Amino acid sequence: MTIDSLESAGLTHMDDSDIGAFLSNQRVGVLGLPTENGPYMIPLSFGYDGDRSLYFTFIGGSGSRKQQLTEAAADATVLVYNVESMFHWESVLLQGGIEAVPESEWADLAEVLDGAWRPEVFADAIEQEDVAIYRFRIDEEEGLRHAGLPPGFEPE
Repeated sequence: MTIDSLESAGLTHMDDSDIGAFLSNQRVGVLGLPTENGPYMIPLSFGYDGDRSLYFTFIGGSGSRKQQLTEAAADATVLVYNVESMFHWESVLLQGGIEAVPESEWADLAEVLDGAWRPEVFADAIEQEDVAIYRFRIDEEEGLRHAGLPPGFEPE
């Protein structure tokens, strides 16, 4: 079964505008970084600049595996999704480059990063730990959405 064959059940492709709106309203996703044994998956919170970049913060310094893999990666993948029910969900898969943001640019990103969701434990750790900010540049994007009931389940 292909994605195109599911269109009759209400699955639709998201266009650039839909994807931008979706990313603007989301705050968490999964970052996939390449390793020898397959992707290393990291849940993360992000801020979206409204254009072609996501920004996120890592806490813990250069000794953390996620930071080492991020520094070594030229390209990465981010999956952002929202599921309200089995008949109403959206997902966006992003491919692109990843790079550390120089500390001299951090102040310019304050508004974008303020939108990122963080557990309270991370907010406290930011004041005590090494922090790094990364830019994920969106090179390719694909979004899918299913909204509504499948055929045969229409309300009476």
